Amino acid sequence: MKKENIKLNNQETLAYNCFGDRKNKAVLLVHGNMSSGVHYQPLIDELQDDFYLIVPDLRGFGDSSYHTPIERLDDFADDLADFLNALDIPKVALVGWSTGGGIGLKFAAKYQEKIDRLVLLESASFKGYPIFKKDENFQPILTELYQDKASMALDPVQVLPAENAMKNNDIAFMRTVWQMAIYNVQLPQEEALEMYLKETLKQRNLIDVDWALMTFNMSHEHNGVVAGDGSIDQVLCPVLSIYGEKDFVITRTMFDETVAALKHVESEIYRDGSHSPITDFPERLAKRISPFLKQ
Repeated sequence: MKKENIKLNNQETLAYNCFGDRKNKAVLLVHGNMSSGVHYQPLIDELQDDFYLIVPDLRGFGDSSYHTPIERLDDFADDLADFLNALDIPKVALVGWSTGGGIGLKFAAKYQEKIDRLVLLESASFKGYPIFKKDENFQPILTELYQDKASMALDPVQVLPAENAMKNNDIAFMRTVWQMAIYNVQLPQEEALEMYLKETLKQRNLIDVDWALMTFNMSHEHNGVVAGDGSIDQVLCPVLSIYGEKDFVITRTMFDETVAALKHVESEIYRDGSHSPITDFPERLAKRISPFLKQ
């Protein structure tokens, strides 16, 4: 899909697509780590007749620029607020997938006037996403989190192999990762899979995003790396959170703790869902979230 480009006040350029009639309700689709807006294509196909879909590549992903490295997920939320202003879109419903869910939570807390509904798809926890140190057998040491970005960047399982694959344009490695960890329920057709993998390999900020996830904490507690800022209390819009029991990326505990922390929330659990309900069952997913978005 051909993308448009728009320059933000911070001089970053975001690549994006819009689908549907602008007269319809605006819905912002925010992708996750190791992906881009293109990964939403199956859901776009299901929703574009009823909504005006705005689908950006976040800073450092896809075809967007990466002049200034991000430090926190807040930076992405700020980019999105500026992006909507540039498009003259005053308010949206927001759908956030994985890391995009964490960004959506922060956006909802910081920009209450710009959002009326939030859908979380296999979202990162409001307490962040932990990356544990590994033992000599490359197994996680569940009592030891990395405490600095430089050490985390050398993680031999979750970080360094993916970083090297992106640097070396290693599509075969990335295919294995996605097939095993994300598309473990429903593998996209080959042409679509190839497109998604090529988009994944465009990412230039993996280590920055991984560290931003570790230091993301909207709770009132310490998450083992940083103290929480309590901003989860500022998420006032209605939220729908969706989780698949076959998700190998986000744990049920992460899902449950986030739902429990929200004020106005509905939740749905799919026994046959992976980390990518977008490709598992886009039609069923659309039928679930469309009525919520329209309210």
